[in-house]
Amino acid sequence: MKRLLLSLAIIFFLIRPASAQDPHFTQFFASPLTFNPAFTGYFSGDFRLAANYRSQWRSIASPFITGTVSADFSILKDVIAYNDIWGVGVIGLYDKTGAGALTSNYIGLSTAYHKGLDPEGLHTLGLGVQVAWVSKRIDPSKLIFENQIDNTGYNPTIPSNENIPNPSISYPDFNVGLLYNGLVGENSNLYLGASYYHITQPTETFMSQNNNRLSYRYTFQAGGSFPVNGNNRIHMSGHYMRQNEATETAFGGAYGFLLNGMPETPTTFYIGSWYRLKDAINPYVALELNGLTVGMSYDLNVSTLKPASQYRGGFELSLIYIRRHNENAKYKTLCPRF
Repeated sequence: MKRLLLSLAIIFFLIRPASAQDPHFTQFFASPLTFNPAFTGYFSGDFRLAANYRSQWRSIASPFITGTVSADFSILKDVIAYNDIWGVGVIGLYDKTGAGALTSNYIGLSTAYHKGLDPEGLHTLGLGVQVAWVSKRIDPSKLIFENQIDNTGYNPTIPSNENIPNPSISYPDFNVGLLYNGLVGENSNLYLGASYYHITQPTETFMSQNNNRLSYRYTFQAGGSFPVNGNNRIHMSGHYMRQNEATETAFGGAYGFLLNGMPETPTTFYIGSWYRLKDAINPYVALELNGLTVGMSYDLNVSTLKPASQYRGGFELSLIYIRRHNENAKYKTLCPRF
């Protein structure tokens, strides 16, 4: 019974207008187009494919499932300035909470232009915009209401007597972001970014009233990497995000061991951890081989939910494939990885 009530509380927290929060990833660095539109097309390569899968709260109730697939690449390389990059991309997101009581689908188109601030393009400033179409559906048959609970607990034979006038909704959404990236010395880099989501604060309600507006979300992010012990590298990153009264602060890093001694075509093993403030410790491991990076993380819950979760939070898997042409000097600048 405690797990049932806790799962209902979590669902209520996620869907109630005052505290609604966008889906998020522990491996935020592996889902660049949901993190900041200005990351579109900004990587060391010709095109990038990414996929992310997250399963959360399986230890408490039916897991909350979130997944994304994205692709982005650069365009007009021979038309724009040598030290500039213009990227375009597409992303799809699926989110299911409460055993399918609430499902969300999101498809977006992104573009970003990165202007070189010096002749070699070692320092750039990028502006990205994203246009998306969002659809959400609530399934009342998978919800438990107060009047369906009797002396024995939940009784599905009792009608809920609840009416949801608009079980399906959809709307356009607009997002924007800025990103600075630059070399520090010869082999280190630093990036700083900011993003702003839901610019128009679209109306979002399943009820007959149309005065509930989706709260904007803004994020500040920073990170970088530097070499250690020859060709090995340390990567560090963090971000602060706020949406209405919900906030998230995460920071951490990973050590990358170059296994094949070939930095141009690396085989790298990563191990590290991030920490989401007052929420979870997130151990992380990954392997990069032939342009494909497979990363895994797990949320060790340390919040006030830990008596019910038993420190278990969410499992996350990420896949990123980047096709690189080593002879293309334009893309040898160190770009954000984490």
